[in-house]
Amino acid sequence: MSSQIRFDDGAAYERMMGTWSRIVGEQFIDWVKPQPGLRWADVGCGNGASTELLMRRCAPAQVHGVDPSPEQLAYARDRPGAAGATFHSGDAMALPFPDDAFDAAVAALVLFFIPDPAKGLAEMVRVTKPGGLVCAYLWDIPGGGLPHAAIGQELRASGIAPPLPPSAPISAMEPLRQLFADAGLSGIETTEITAQRRFDSFDDWFATSLLGSSLTIVAEQVGPEVMSAVKERVRAHFPGEPAGPVMRTARANAIKASKPA
Repeated sequence: MSSQIRFDDGAAYERMMGTWSRIVGEQFIDWVKPQPGLRWADVGCGNGASTELLMRRCAPAQVHGVDPSPEQLAYARDRPGAAGATFHSGDAMALPFPDDAFDAAVAALVLFFIPDPAKGLAEMVRVTKPGGLVCAYLWDIPGGGLPHAAIGQELRASGIAPPLPPSAPISAMEPLRQLFADAGLSGIETTEITAQRRFDSFDDWFATSLLGSSLTIVAEQVGPEVMSAVKERVRAHFPGEPAGPVMRTARANAIKASKPA
């Protein structure tokens, strides 16, 4: 099974993860309570879901999103709610910004995708001014917090290993806290965020989940017959579930801190 997770379809990402990102991101903003008028760096902005949230909720002076995927950036630039933000092609481990350029830096569902998360966080700290905000949230992968955790569980039980982000272990709360402490940040606070999302049916949830990049890879490689069998085994995880609308839950770990003055 290929271990490379791709991000080359902004619309598919929006239907699957963009919606989840907004649901958890709303709660994240409520918790962070940032002041208005800040200059933000949105690191790993993807298709602009988090950028749009910053523009809508935070009354920013500026938002600069950076991401390595041309397809995701193209979607972000066309997103009406992100109008006014500036998007850059770049690597989270080598941000294309000068030192102390921003009041706040955020990484929304990103740090576990960075091959060297300590280096990525160091870059976030570098571009944030002294006293500024550095914050992030990640699905709790070790704790089963992914929106499609039940599908991944059944795939692994069937001998099929879906690819995980390269730095998945740091999404657990203690490794995440330690990552921020090792970066020299102060005033570290953490919280757990539970997100709920409504789907029209079990079939809708399953099909939407397969649009996620890791499960797209699995579905392409094992074929429809295998995935159909996996789907029926996953359905057994939800006995007595109605044929109509269903709710699904995901869980993220969030963290915020300050760059020492």
